[in-house]
Amino acid sequence: MATPTPLLAVRGSDGTVLLRGPPNCEKNADFQRDPRQSRYVAFSKDGTLFAWCNGEKVTVVKVADGSQVRSFDLPKTAMLEFSPLNTVLATWQVYSKTQENPQVDANLQLWDLQTGTCLKALYQKKVQGWCPSWSDDEKIAVRSVNNELHFFENNDFNAIANKLHLQKVSEFVLSPGSQPSKVAVYVPGSKGAPSFVRLYQYPNFGGATCALANKSFFKADRVTMLWNKKATAVLVQASVEVDKTGASYYGEQTLHYLATNGETSAVQLQKNGPIYDVAWSPSATEFCVVYGFMPAKATVYNLKCDPVFDFGTGPRNAVYYSPQGHVLVLAGFGNLRGQMEVWDVKKWKQVSKPQAPDSTHFAWCPDGEHIVTSTCAPRLRVSNGYKIWHYTGTVLYKQDTPTGTELWETVWQPFPDGTFPERPVKYQAAPSELGSTETKPAQAYRPPALRNKPVTASSKLHEEEPPQNMRPGATGDKQLSKTALKNQKKREAKKAAKQEINPDALEPQSDPSPASSTQPEPSCGDPELDKKIKNVKKKLKAIDELKALQATGKPIQKNQLEKMEKESQLMKELEDLQLNPEVNQEQVEQYHAGLENSFQEQSALALEDRKTTLLRVMTEKHNGVLFAGHRLAHTTGREVIVFRDLRRQGFYLTSAGKFGGDYLVYPGDPLRFHGQGNARTMTGRRWCTCHYIGVEWCSTTVGHYRWKQYGDISHLARGYTSLHWSGML
Repeated sequence: MATPTPLLAVRGSDGTVLLRGPPNCEKNADFQRDPRQSRYVAFSKDGTLFAWCNGEKVTVVKVADGSQVRSFDLPKTAMLEFSPLNTVLATWQVYSKTQENPQVDANLQLWDLQTGTCLKALYQKKVQGWCPSWSDDEKIAVRSVNNELHFFENNDFNAIANKLHLQKVSEFVLSPGSQPSKVAVYVPGSKGAPSFVRLYQYPNFGGATCALANKSFFKADRVTMLWNKKATAVLVQASVEVDKTGASYYGEQTLHYLATNGETSAVQLQKNGPIYDVAWSPSATEFCVVYGFMPAKATVYNLKCDPVFDFGTGPRNAVYYSPQGHVLVLAGFGNLRGQMEVWDVKKWKQVSKPQAPDSTHFAWCPDGEHIVTSTCAPRLRVSNGYKIWHYTGTVLYKQDTPTGTELWETVWQPFPDGTFPERPVKYQAAPSELGSTETKPAQAYRPPALRNKPVTASSKLHEEEPPQNMRPGATGDKQLSKTALKNQKKREAKKAAKQEINPDALEPQSDPSPASSTQPEPSCGDPELDKKIKNVKKKLKAIDELKALQATGKPIQKNQLEKMEKESQLMKELEDLQLNPEVNQEQVEQYHAGLENSFQEQSALALEDRKTTLLRVMTEKHNGVLFAGHRLAHTTGREVIVFRDLRRQGFYLTSAGKFGGDYLVYPGDPLRFHGQGNARTMTGRRWCTCHYIGVEWCSTTVGHYRWKQYGDISHLARGYTSLHWSGML
């Protein structure tokens, strides 16, 4: 079966016409053009019927062949709408009450398209929410009447099947799809109470306890509620007319999320400012928000309200998903230049960046390949017309409105889901005689004083943020927090400012010397003197930078001027430090020679002391003084045995009488090593705890471990233990 070609309805001051879409873009011969001015046009949901009102009557025709289905004599009709299954046509005219006609006729009428009879005539004063809302299978219809929601079943509008009563209900939205139907209701706050939105499933309206989800919030004069395609979640955009903080002229907006499973959350936006647009993805798993002061940010969130992809900042205030959900367009219309950014949603890659200036309307074609932009009255009464594009940025058809006429509306013919399958995203521009309107990067205005200087971050009006994939693990780099990104921008701006002061600092020299790139600064041999010279040079370098900054015309602070006045003093100090490097070198050599002489003298004295001690040990008798007067026990000879055993193991021993032990144990030469332990030979008598504590504390105060010999002295290999004071007592 061949893929159908969508039609485009064009309504203007010169009549109503149906245009065949791409690739031909020609008028539909099956539809007879109506030259009279139409007030309203509408397609049925499946696109098979088309209706319009021209000030004389309401006409319904078949799109396929243009044959008339019904005609109603309703000259004052201002709006009309089809039910989802094309069973009912709803028409509305302005509610007016005059002295000649105090009894106003019902202005909302529901017509049976099969028989042409009026099913029900109702009163509806406000144009907001004038049309009843149907479920997709037309089993349920609902309308708001005096703070109540009246539910009708099977298009029987003579009997109210159910009611939902909440005090001051002002908004409601029926879920898309078939049964079970759900409804989101909004009740504004009053007398200090917060506003709230609740989700109910028809017909369970037993009160707050029967609600599927409930979300309360302040700062809500009005709300906009948006169901996703699968009817599993609702986005609520709340706004107030006046921002009491004075930060925004457009008031203040917040965004809230409610799911039918009871989950609720406030969507945390990453930039302050108004919320321009919100759109659900057709997949119903993601939504995109355009928000923040200009340049605005655009971010895609998942169902947990976590950011998935950030498009950075740019001039945009609207977002549009393609019907298949594979392409997304960010646009800046209204008071912006009409720049459009086309993105591949699966790869998060930009496809094109066309520009449609002065556009007031944007709509995707059901095939997901083409779009229409139009400039319509009364928003703009000049340069009216419309263009049909391919999303790669190519203009396929262009129609300008003749002078003296106005374009009022352009509407695509809808089709059931699945009629047009998803196609691979194209990156190459589609061929066309009209070419592309890909925008060239325009340079921002710069004052005359900055035109001959390099562009830096400080000369930009806004800080531009690049796109960023915010899925966890999407890139190898660690995701930066908001504070980290801010600090990174400051470092980059500081680096750019230094480059502006000295642009040649970062450029390589034309003929660099290999030795000069790696050769360190010359040293005079004295570390202290080198340090002083380095500090003086650092101060002089800072003064040079301030001079260059002053030359660019930037203001200099008072403390910086005082620093610049010390330049001559610092130059003189540097000259004095570098005046006689030979004298300084001689002083350094004398200093090192003194250290060497001192070391040799200490080594000689230590050697003489050791010789004297060994000579005394060899000449004195066994019961004499050993090691600086330490007396050995005459009864057991334990100290001598311990001394020999430790020496046999390679330890050096000295006297430890003043430390409460027998020997100080060194792992090597005492002139080179610190004492490792304090050895004490214990007698056979029993020692109490307080004696152990006293001896151990004395050893620990000088940083030594306590070695203790016990038991049979013939098994010394198993007779040592080491104690260490823990400091806990």
